[in-house]
Amino acid sequence: MTDLDGKTAAGGGAVRWAPGDHILWRYRENSGPRVHICRPVTVVRDTDELLAVWMAPGTECVKPVIADGTPLHREPLATRYTKPRAVRTGRWSGTGVLKLARPRDPWSVWLFWDPGWRFKNWYVNLEEPRTRWAGGVDSEDHFLDISVRPDRSWRWHDEDEFEQALRVGLMGADKAADVRAAGQAALDVIAAWEAPFSDNWQHWRPDPSWVVPSLPDDWDRTPAHVSS
Repeated sequence: MTDLDGKTAAGGGAVRWAPGDHILWRYRENSGPRVHICRPVTVVRDTDELLAVWMAPGTECVKPVIADGTPLHREPLATRYTKPRAVRTGRWSGTGVLKLARPRDPWSVWLFWDPGWRFKNWYVNLEEPRTRWAGGVDSEDHFLDISVRPDRSWRWHDEDEFEQALRVGLMGADKAADVRAAGQAALDVIAAWEAPFSDNWQHWRPDPSWVVPSLPDDWDRTPAHVSS
């Protein structure tokens, strides 16, 4: 068995990253193949069941903006997905984020803390199951999200953006139905309080010897399995 960049480990299994390795966590734009979000992260765990990565405070990231530089959240919803876009770099200004992803799940689960390591919430980011390549993982965001508080209460996020993306054709009705179904499946996991929510990741802390990974110049490179 090979990974998507053609590399194999001893015994024929897919290559795994070691704790402390630096990789890229990326998202493609919804209207095309280009990468428009890129976040350098440090690998916490990489197994057949789970990829866990840490995005440290101060990490240099790539994010989309309106072509004139307007942040997306400041652009009116009616034109947020129709105006031309560009990308720009910036530093992650909040506390760090722990990201957990099981290989086939159409979502990843992010953990947020307030200053002083006071746990804030889990965040279910609905997305395409991640494509793994030698330098990291790629996905496509599906707009709709769910936050889960420490008391296990939850709520939907960005339903307005989800509906607007459907209106302007960034996803079809069938895809939207799949995303809604994925959200319900995630809610079933939350209701049953299954992994990763039950795994006490909120008590995890990064290795103090880890350095913040840098953003490479070729952060938007095309993986070999796509270009070949």
